[in-house]
Amino acid sequence: MNRILAAIGLASLALPVAAQEQAGKEALPPVDQQIGAGGRPVGASWSRSPVIAQHGMAATEQPLATQVALDILKAGGTAVDAAIAANAAMGLMHPTGNGIGGDLFAIIYDPATQQLYGINGSGRSPKGQTLDQLKAKLGDADALPSVGALPVTIPGTIDAWFTMHGRFGKLPMDRLLAPTVTYARDGFPVSPVVAAYLAGNLRAFERMSDQFDFTNARATWFADGEAPKAGEIFKNPDLARTLQSIGASGRDAFYDGELTDRMVDYLRAQGSAFTRADFAAHRSEWVEPACAAYRKGFELCELPPNGQGFAALQMVNILKNVDLAQWERGSPEAMHFMVEAKRLAYEDVARFYADPDFASFPLDLLSESYGKARFALIDRTRANPEFGPGEPKLEGPGDTTYLTVVDGTGMMVSLIQSNYRGMGSGLTAPGTGFMFQDRGELYSLDPAHPNAYAPAKRPFQTIIPAFVKKDGEPYMTLGLMGGGMQPQGHVQVLVNIVDYGMNLQEAGDAARFNHDGGRQPTEPLEGPTADPLGTLYVEAGIPAETVEALRALGHKVVVDPTGVQFGGYEAIARDPETGVLTGATEMRKDGQAAGY
Repeated sequence: MNRILAAIGLASLALPVAAQEQAGKEALPPVDQQIGAGGRPVGASWSRSPVIAQHGMAATEQPLATQVALDILKAGGTAVDAAIAANAAMGLMHPTGNGIGGDLFAIIYDPATQQLYGINGSGRSPKGQTLDQLKAKLGDADALPSVGALPVTIPGTIDAWFTMHGRFGKLPMDRLLAPTVTYARDGFPVSPVVAAYLAGNLRAFERMSDQFDFTNARATWFADGEAPKAGEIFKNPDLARTLQSIGASGRDAFYDGELTDRMVDYLRAQGSAFTRADFAAHRSEWVEPACAAYRKGFELCELPPNGQGFAALQMVNILKNVDLAQWERGSPEAMHFMVEAKRLAYEDVARFYADPDFASFPLDLLSESYGKARFALIDRTRANPEFGPGEPKLEGPGDTTYLTVVDGTGMMVSLIQSNYRGMGSGLTAPGTGFMFQDRGELYSLDPAHPNAYAPAKRPFQTIIPAFVKKDGEPYMTLGLMGGGMQPQGHVQVLVNIVDYGMNLQEAGDAARFNHDGGRQPTEPLEGPTADPLGTLYVEAGIPAETVEALRALGHKVVVDPTGVQFGGYEAIARDPETGVLTGATEMRKDGQAAGY
């Protein structure tokens, strides 16, 4: 197994050494080309140990946020309390992935009731704006932009916090937000990956700055004309004041108060149709997770549309028809079946996944018989040049942060939160310290599409938390960030654990693929799709012979050594007998799993 994926190690995060002119010699190559990883006494040579603790654990993309969560647990807070506190910190410390201007989804296991609960904290479009009115604002454009007021939907995160807290919280909300208020007011050191992402977002926003008002966002994050660097102390006093107001006055401070008027006035000045009544009417929704059995007693659980989580369940139902373990994990055979399963599932995502208040979801998509029928479409000898969506019986769906917390009682929280593409729309209302999401970019403009824009409608969502059961019992929280990477990432991690016996950390460190392309949920229902085969991006740890074999099967393969597009992973497993917790976090990010 050590030869499989052996090149992962440092490739995604290493920085080139400074050029050294030595008697006509060329500059030294990057460090990861000069020397490889060291050895390990146990486990895969390309991974590190998972974290093991007993009384509580948190895993986030930022070590400071992980410590905030642990402090809340030690102060008597529940896993939900700690997750809210960590999410608030992440909005400050990782603004390129999330913030209170975005949406939130979570799966919560409550040991008191022994049930899984799902929360859909996604926001809607303006109630008073029709599709025709939106199209008039767009002019000749055939899709919504990624910046400006038009792709903004109601931020759902704050209401989701209070909804979860009302059922499962213990400590007061101002106590949960206090650590982030302090960090925002006094400052914190920026972590390396976030610094790189901030610089990338600044470049992107500057290229599009003639399309939207960048003034307030620039003053908040890029006041000196450049992005904060790794190790630089960053402060956001506006966000500190916003969170203090929310902690003191509750969710209405955001949705039905002075802050609401400030947000609405600003958005309307930018061309939005939102009103204060739109914000006041927003509510999160409790939803029921669905699960699909894989093998060896493992079940993957996901939330229903308007998110894309059920795509992972469809992949599971397809892949259970073949024993992947008969091949090595880095083999072309295993890769080919997983990629084709992804492509089949995502054809249905583009056709059927939408706000269930506006379009019935075909539950037959989740049946084992449907999965078997879709599996039959996979050709072992070649990549199908163009799949189409299935024909189920109609009965009845960027950048992100994922975090997870488990407390000593066994409450488990799997939470994901995002502003969608990059930092979001580029718009920041004066004095608020956060950016509005651009989630509305994912509406279709085809009136016949289930995901078509409509008043007071939630767009298709990419962000999905996951949960894993084993032998019918709660076992593991799981999340993997990054747009369309998420369902295929969930399945790859599950396959690594179930079929290949990897531990939690190895399952995340192992090289991944990200298939991009195929029909999109924003495209018209009729007519050809722009990129039916798509592109298969793989990390450098995939063996070179596998890459060539996949190309021979007809896949368009690109090797990407950066790690950026392959998501960010966290997971915590709980032993149902001992209560011992095992956690893992993402090597491609700045994060930390820690417990006590």
